[in-house]
Amino acid sequence: MTGFASRTDDIAPFQVMAILQQAQALAAQGIDVIHLEVGEPDFPTPEPITQAAIKALNEGKTHYTPALGLPELRQAIADFYQSRYGVEVSAKRIAITPGASGALLLLMAARLEAGDELLMADPGYPCNRHFARVFEAHGRLIPTTAESGFQLTAEQIKQHWHSGASKAVLMASPANPTGAMIPYEQLQEIAQQTRKLGGELWVDEIYHGLTYPNENESKRPQTALALGDDVVVINSFSKYFGMTGWRLGWMVVPEHYIGVIERLAQNLFLAPATPSQYGALAAFSEDSLTIMEARRVELQQRRDYLLTELPKLGFKIPVVPDGAFYIYADASGLTQDSQRFCQQLLQDTGVALTPGFDFGEQNAHLYIRFAYTTNIERLQQAIARIKTWLQKKELEK
Repeated sequence: MTGFASRTDDIAPFQVMAILQQAQALAAQGIDVIHLEVGEPDFPTPEPITQAAIKALNEGKTHYTPALGLPELRQAIADFYQSRYGVEVSAKRIAITPGASGALLLLMAARLEAGDELLMADPGYPCNRHFARVFEAHGRLIPTTAESGFQLTAEQIKQHWHSGASKAVLMASPANPTGAMIPYEQLQEIAQQTRKLGGELWVDEIYHGLTYPNENESKRPQTALALGDDVVVINSFSKYFGMTGWRLGWMVVPEHYIGVIERLAQNLFLAPATPSQYGALAAFSEDSLTIMEARRVELQQRRDYLLTELPKLGFKIPVVPDGAFYIYADASGLTQDSQRFCQQLLQDTGVALTPGFDFGEQNAHLYIRFAYTTNIERLQQAIARIKTWLQKKELEK
């Protein structure tokens, strides 16, 4: 047999990884590449986490854990929700997974039937709709605009809900690629609307912790778990905790889901990586949290620098990101083909960016994502290169 399953035809490549490969090929030729394309900051994993994992390895803690993860890690996450958000969550509702992607795969396997619709915002993280396709469901993209912060509204969910087909709504706050958060009051309305329609609300919170409150905000954003025990939350140790390559995440689900989630995890993954889990136990220590807070402050400084400099180059920023480490910039004053723009920029200057095509269909040809995942000095170099390149293009007209 040479044919592949038809579902693979509907799963597009993750374009940012193709751009990364091109950038790495240029770097191999000796070209200095500035990486603003991949969602992975330049910070190493905090030392307390690394040391905890090394200690576990030296103690021979390399055997399988339970499918839902170490009981003490599940409890540590429950304690974190209590200390950070004041929300009481039973450790029994928490499943440790191989990254947030593993959590979403388990959730969709457990809750989506063939033909079901999962509603999500366009633009959004591209892999989510592909996860749904793997299970013969449909990730239904709903176009959003800057007026709603590129987030779905309760009214849009009502308008696009198909009775008998629509099953759940997947939100992200902060979101990729926009960095936009959903105000808690708006999330309350969405939860109420979704319940009224007989659906489920799933909220991706993997960038929680990486938020940048303005002068009028004195407290951290609230977790969607405060909305009720029927809301599902997905999170990860990758972003705020700096553990991208450790591939460890978690989700909090209604307690009656756990038996099925555990059975699926046993069959699909067996268990999350053991050394990663022992490292993650140190992620909630005071030393680790101090390091991560300092990094959050540095990321905010990087964001603020780009918010000042990008408009000078002709980019518009319709929504100021209040979380994550991305700026979703409107490049319509510079190009009508963001993919070609990014490819030419990379080849000519060594600055790697991600075109909007990776994140959906809504005006994707006009948008570019900047990931401020490198230090200020490198950001300054990137801005200088882009400025010179744009000036040269203008002269060539």
